[in-house]
Amino acid sequence: MIELTINGLPVTVEKGTTVLEAAQFLGFPIPTLCHMEGLTPYGACRLCVVEIGEGERAKLVTSCTYPAEPGLKVRTASSRVVRARKIIIELLLASCPQSKEIQDLASAHEVKQQRFRQEYEDCILCGRCVRMCEEQMMAKAIGFSGRGETRRIGTPFDKKSEACRTCGGCVYVCPACSLRCTYNEPEKAICGGCANLSPPCLDKEQFDDMMCFMSPCVACEIKR
Repeated sequence: MIELTINGLPVTVEKGTTVLEAAQFLGFPIPTLCHMEGLTPYGACRLCVVEIGEGERAKLVTSCTYPAEPGLKVRTASSRVVRARKIIIELLLASCPQSKEIQDLASAHEVKQQRFRQEYEDCILCGRCVRMCEEQMMAKAIGFSGRGETRRIGTPFDKKSEACRTCGGCVYVCPACSLRCTYNEPEKAICGGCANLSPPCLDKEQFDDMMCFMSPCVACEIKR
């Protein structure tokens, strides 16, 4: 067994447990995007960053891939962590602002601006679809190709894959296409609908500082 400290609380976990799993065991919320239960941890989106260590030796790591270590001291919501997560969400919004999942993350973490060049891409390279196809469907019909700016997801040699069974699993797990935010205007990066609506089920005098995160998004339903 391994003993570590998360946000000042001691926790004992089994060997092989990740920092993300240990934090979730204690009930500390850590946002994730590329991570998905049942799939191998990938650490692509960096949204699950936490701060480990102390003083000048403290550093940010992806909690979904970092293993729990004896004596490790973890902070899941330090100012450094919160600042990094907000920048990451801005970058995700710059790539795919119409992803309902990303818009919900922006609302939940009070991201109200997007300062990077807007691209309106259909893929954020989170790798969910590739891992789903390989690990759950045992097909390996799609994969990554290229590096850096040319990195993308597709079939081998861009030809129709005979291994693909058109199961739809890749679309089901994709945060960019599984559910689109239809409320935001094309020229705006942040919808904000979930953050700006008054919670219909709460007494505002008693819960003035609360935000409503309803599923499906009430703003999207109103638009329709």
